[in-house]
Amino acid sequence: MNKCIKLLGQSSKSFIQRHSFKYSTKVNHLFAFTEEELMLKESVAKFAKSVIAPKVAEMDEAEKLDPIVLKGLFENGLMGIETGNEYNGCNASFTSAILAVEELAKIDPSISVVCDVQNTLVNTLFRKYGNKDQSQKYLSKLATDTVGCFCLSEAGSGSDAFALQTRAEKQGDHYIINGLKYFLCLPMLTHGYKYAIEILNEGRIGIAAQMIGLAQGAFDHTMPYLFQRKQFNSRIGDFQGLQHQYAQAAVNIEAARLLTYNASRLKEAGKDFVKEAAMAKLYASQVAADVSSKCIEWMGGVGFTKDFPVEKYFRDSKIGAIYEGTSNIQLQTIAKLLTKNYE
Repeated sequence: MNKCIKLLGQSSKSFIQRHSFKYSTKVNHLFAFTEEELMLKESVAKFAKSVIAPKVAEMDEAEKLDPIVLKGLFENGLMGIETGNEYNGCNASFTSAILAVEELAKIDPSISVVCDVQNTLVNTLFRKYGNKDQSQKYLSKLATDTVGCFCLSEAGSGSDAFALQTRAEKQGDHYIINGLKYFLCLPMLTHGYKYAIEILNEGRIGIAAQMIGLAQGAFDHTMPYLFQRKQFNSRIGDFQGLQHQYAQAAVNIEAARLLTYNASRLKEAGKDFVKEAAMAKLYASQVAADVSSKCIEWMGGVGFTKDFPVEKYFRDSKIGAIYEGTSNIQLQTIAKLLTKNYE
């Protein structure tokens, strides 16, 4: 594949021209990443720390995505990770996209979801179901300068996607769309519902990656404080009661990471992964909410203030149990597949 992530201080174009790689889908071990996957992971981490981190508080306060950050996502190839070279993409592995989402979420979960939706939902729809003309028209733009949206839920139908009220009526060579809707979905004539559900299964792995990155980010910001803050002449991180808590948090983050990487590798290998994706998304969202909440408690009063980034991780964690299938929907999916195995 062509490496699309530029090294800091180098232009992305020159880096792409001088590096050409191929990746193998035969990697089975969850942490046996290819050389290219590791390079991407490290490069995304550098980009996130140097470009995104200084702007997180400002973007949060303004409730706007900084144009410089968005431009950086495109320039570093992060908006077309699996997209083929012929469409200006990186032609990288699915796991590469998952690793990128995780690294971005460690710094800002809000930015990571932009990368996640673009790669695991929008681009994937065109790559899997778009014809050549559609791919040429849209994938090239999505990889270079256009942000896509995945439109499904309405005000009256979230998890119940069959309850959509918006309709698209064909008139000649175009469609007329009518309805009151937050988002938009294709009609059954074009297999829109089928495509949406299939793509959501992949997207849930991306959300799981976002949540483990979020949990890790909150954890990494909190741990140093525990060994700087002293109470009763001791570092609070040395109190056994707190040691047990952060040890358990580390275990939970790692368990969620393993579930996520396992689902990613199964997807790449062309094996059934729906149950594993649901498990990863469910558990990772639970871990993110729990760890970010505990991080605030460990830091005490300052953890609740915006002087530290931990409270933002906590705010961002809640959506993990809602979008791309609520936690109850994940449990229902898991139960349904387990029933098939045992009945």
